[in-house]
Amino acid sequence: MSATEVDWSMGSPSARLADWDTALQIGRRVAGPGIPVPAVERARMREDFAELVPNAEDLIKAHTGMQVHGFRSRAWVMARSEWIRANLNGLQRLLEPLAARLAVGRPERPDFKRKVMGAQAGALLGYVGKRVLGQYDVFLPPDDEGLLYFVGPNVAEVEGRYGLPARDFRLWISIHEVTHRVQFGAAPWLQGYLAGLVDTYLGSISLDSRELMDQLRHAIEEARSGAGTRGAGGIFLLLNPQQREIFVKMQGMMSLLEGHASYVMNEVAREHVTDVDRMRRALAARRRRSGAERMFQKAIGFEQKILQYDAGERFVRDVIEAVGMDGFNLVWRSAEHLPSLDEVGTPSRWVERVSG
Repeated sequence: MSATEVDWSMGSPSARLADWDTALQIGRRVAGPGIPVPAVERARMREDFAELVPNAEDLIKAHTGMQVHGFRSRAWVMARSEWIRANLNGLQRLLEPLAARLAVGRPERPDFKRKVMGAQAGALLGYVGKRVLGQYDVFLPPDDEGLLYFVGPNVAEVEGRYGLPARDFRLWISIHEVTHRVQFGAAPWLQGYLAGLVDTYLGSISLDSRELMDQLRHAIEEARSGAGTRGAGGIFLLLNPQQREIFVKMQGMMSLLEGHASYVMNEVAREHVTDVDRMRRALAARRRRSGAERMFQKAIGFEQKILQYDAGERFVRDVIEAVGMDGFNLVWRSAEHLPSLDEVGTPSRWVERVSG
C-alpha cells in the first residue's frame, strides 16, 4: 500500500473474504463517471433534492397516515464512485458474521482469491451504479438514519435523454425512495427483522466443501426433474431447505416494500407531479435491453426486481380497495402481518388472515 492509499476496510474481518480496494477500483472502472454535470447544475440538483425530499416525506405521511420515528429524511446527491463506495461499505458490514466464521481455525485466504471476489463485487456494483437513480440504505449506521442517495449523473442523464422536467422528475423519484424511509421509520421492528433474515441466511452458508458439493448435486437432480423455482431462476435450486424458506420470506417482504413504494409514488404524484405517465414510459424504455445485457440483468436479478414492483403494487392496490388505507396499514404492525409470497399473489388471503 502506498503512502497515499488508505485502508478503508479499517481492519474489518470481511477483508479476509474480499479485497475491497480492488472492488472499489473495478467498480469505478465499470461504472465510469457518467455524463458531465456542470458545477451550477450540480448545485441546483443538491438544492432541489434538499427541498424535495422533506417535502415528499410530508406528502407521503399525509397520504398514507403513517408516522415516522427518528430523523427527518434528507438527501445526498453523489457521484457514481461515491455510490459504489457507500454500497461496498454496506456489503462489508453485512458480511461480518460470515467473515468471523471463516476466520475460526482457518488460514488467511490467498490474495488472488480475495482479489477475484473483490473484482466480482466491484463489477456488479459498477454495473448497477450506471443504472440506479436513488436508494434508501436500510443498514446505515444510526447517525445516518434517514439518509437517501441520489446518483446525480444518472438523474441528469435520464432527464436529458427523455426531455423530462427536472423538478417534477426529482420529486417523483424522491417520493419512491422516501416511501422506503417512511416504511422503516413507521415500523422500527422492520429493520431488525430484515437484518435477522440476512444474518440467518449468512449463518446457513456451509463452509464445508463436501456439503457444498452435495447441495450442488441435489440442485442438478431437481433441475432434471423439472422442480419449480418460484420465479427465482436457477439460484433457488442451489439453496438448501433453510435457505429456501428465508428466500421465500424475503421475496414476499421485498414485493411488499417495492410495491408499496411504487403505489405511493404514483398515487401521490397524481396531485403533485406533472405528466407522470410520460415519466413512467421513460423509465420503462430505459429498462429495456437486448442481447447479452438482458441476459446479464436476468442473472443478477433485475427482471425479478421489476416483477416485485408489479406484483407488490397489485397487492397493495387490491388490499386498499378491499379494506381501505387503515386496513392495509396493519401490515406494518408486526412481522406476523407481513404477507407471504403466496398472499402477495392472492391478496384476499392476506385480507382474510389479517384484516378479516
